[in-house]
Amino acid sequence: MSYIRSSLLIALVLLHAGCGGITNDPTKDWTPERFYTEAKARLNNGAYEEAIKMFETLEGRYPYGRYAEQAQLEIAYAYHKSEEPALALAAADRFIRLHPTHPNVDYAYFLKGIINFRGERGPLDWLTGGWEDVVDRDPKALRESYQAFRELIERFPKSRYTADARQRMVYLFDAQARYEINVAEFYFERAAYVAAVNRCKFVLENYPRTTSVEDALGLQAKSYTLMGLSKLKEDTLRVLKMNFPNSRYIEEIRALDARPAAPAKS
Repeated sequence: MSYIRSSLLIALVLLHAGCGGITNDPTKDWTPERFYTEAKARLNNGAYEEAIKMFETLEGRYPYGRYAEQAQLEIAYAYHKSEEPALALAAADRFIRLHPTHPNVDYAYFLKGIINFRGERGPLDWLTGGWEDVVDRDPKALRESYQAFRELIERFPKSRYTADARQRMVYLFDAQARYEINVAEFYFERAAYVAAVNRCKFVLENYPRTTSVEDALGLQAKSYTLMGLSKLKEDTLRVLKMNFPNSRYIEEIRALDARPAAPAKS
C-alpha cells in the first residue's frame, strides 16, 4: 500500500509540474500566424536552431493549414543555412511528398538543387577559377543537384526560379565534365593510358559542347601516341585540329611523337 501511495504522490507531483510548465509557457496562446512570424524573424536573424524549434512547435500544435505547410518548407531552408545538408534534403523531400501541388513546391525543388550545389556561386565562376571546390566534390552530389534543377524546369517552366536553375545547370554540366577530365589526367600521369582514354570517351559522349571537350580530345590523342596507336592518334588529332586549331595539345603531341611508346596499362 505504501508503494502505491508513493507512486500516486509522484504522479501528482509530475502532473502538477507539467501543468505548471504549460501555464508558464509564453507561447501557449499564440496563434499560428504569431508562431510563424516569430519563427521567421529568428530565421532572418540567423538564429536557425531557435527558428527550427519554433517552426516544429507550430507544426505540432497546428498541424493543418497554410502556416504549418509553410513551416515545413522553412525548416528545410533553416537546416540548409545551418549547414545540415542531410536534414535539409530530408525536409525538402518531405515537403514535396506531402504537398506536391503547393504553390511553393517549386522552391522545394530549387532548394534541393542548391543544397547539393553547396554554394551561392554564379554560373560563370568557372571562368575566374571557381572550378576547384566544385570538381573535387562527390560527383553524386553534382548529379543530384543537376537533376533537381532539371526537374524544377520540367515541372515548373514558368517558375521564378527557372532562369537561375538553368544557369546553374550549365555550370554543373561543365563541372561534371571537368571532374571526369581530372580523373583522366590522374590516370594519364600514372601511365594508365587505357583508363585515361575511356574517361575521355565518356566526356565526349556525355558532355559535348562543354569546355572539357578540348581536354578530352587532347588527352585521348596523347594517350594513343604513348600507346603506339598511330591510326587512332591521327584520327583524334584531326578532330582536335578541326575544332581547336590553336590547342596547346597539338604541340604536346608533336613533342611526344619523338618519344618511344610506353607500355599500355589498364
